[in-house]
Amino acid sequence: MLLVVAISLRYSMLKNKNLFVLLLINHVDTFWWGVLPSVYHKPVKRKPSGGRRRPHRKRLPKRHIGRFPAETKVADEDYRKKIRTKGGGIKIRLKAAAYANIYDPEEKKWIKAKILSVIENPANREFKRRQIITRGAIIETEIGEARVTSRPGQDGVVNAILIKKTAQAIQKTSAE
Repeated sequence: MLLVVAISLRYSMLKNKNLFVLLLINHVDTFWWGVLPSVYHKPVKRKPSGGRRRPHRKRLPKRHIGRFPAETKVADEDYRKKIRTKGGGIKIRLKAAAYANIYDPEEKKWIKAKILSVIENPANREFKRRQIITRGAIIETEIGEARVTSRPGQDGVVNAILIKKTAQAIQKTSAE
């Protein structure tokens, strides 16, 4: 009964009758089987008032088209690529990274360390499996775990803050 009342209210509010039929089929399927049918992903061509929606441009201008991400990988040696940007500037992309500049907050100094692997990447869980470094990724280095603060695909360098030292690094600093 509640379903019929809701459908009749929606029917009276809609000006596009074809959309009502889609809604009706959708509600009936949900009501009987508890599963929604395939979803229509294209934008609705009508506004709730019944007016038409039209695209504000026919195609995307070239100035709004972006580039593919750098996807900096862990490698044996660094590999950088220069890219000319709009306006004639140069952007250096780090395609493969071997070393990272790591800031140790306890000793308050920067250390250059070899990157061993990517432990976690909150940007995308697939990046951990593919060993891709982005900003916010947690990397394992010779001196311990560190969180990346730079954007390697934009800056051309991996800068990170030390989170957790390894036992070897702790022994080495205490011996000095």
